[in-house]
Amino acid sequence: MLKIPLFKKRKSNEELLVIRFVLSQFGYKPQNVSFFIQALTHKSSLTDYEQLAANERLEFLGDSILDAVVASFVYHKYPEIDEGQLTKIKSRIVNRKSLSIIGERMGIRKHLIYSQGRSINLAGLEGNAFEALIGAIYLDGGFEKTQKVLQNTVFKKHLNLNKLLEEELDFKSALFIWCQRKKLALVFILSNEQIIEGKVVYEMSVQINQSIYGKGKGNSKKEAEQAAAKETLTLMGEI
Repeated sequence: MLKIPLFKKRKSNEELLVIRFVLSQFGYKPQNVSFFIQALTHKSSLTDYEQLAANERLEFLGDSILDAVVASFVYHKYPEIDEGQLTKIKSRIVNRKSLSIIGERMGIRKHLIYSQGRSINLAGLEGNAFEALIGAIYLDGGFEKTQKVLQNTVFKKHLNLNKLLEEELDFKSALFIWCQRKKLALVFILSNEQIIEGKVVYEMSVQINQSIYGKGKGNSKKEAEQAAAKETLTLMGEI
């Protein structure tokens, strides 16, 4: 006859600490804590025969999951931005420096399992472990749960998207986002086109909620739109 244990196996202190850490920083309660312990285990703490128990495979998985979630996030959040700008924003979020900063803010190094007798870049370890933890959440709870964790907790607590946009976006894209945030209708209008010294000069005007704001000139419509958007943002006190 199959015997069913009456009590669940008690968690070790190490497991409880990891569960509390993941719950506090990711808003997620681990089901299989071994995934998360592995995510925090650096290869320096293991022998040559134990290397597959390190976090590198989970880091690889988490990197792919994070990339997909961030791509979907910025795609839906900024419908007016073109592919090039979306790529720049995504790259700023998932680059090594950003991930290391997030890992540091979360205090991941307090929970890292590594050889302290070796000279190791802890900031880099934190960024790698952050990705490994994303991989652990994916294995433990699935893609949708991981997506919710990132969007509802990690992005809100550790990413200043407005600052990233200011650093990466051109004036036209920045104006689109500003209008989108305030639910204002934005249109660029060709107000004049003339040939000066053999070159075509375009003048574009910015129309917001059917009122004209900034104007700009350029040898292409795109250049004129940038100038008009910059003048509009200046008038709005945004730059």
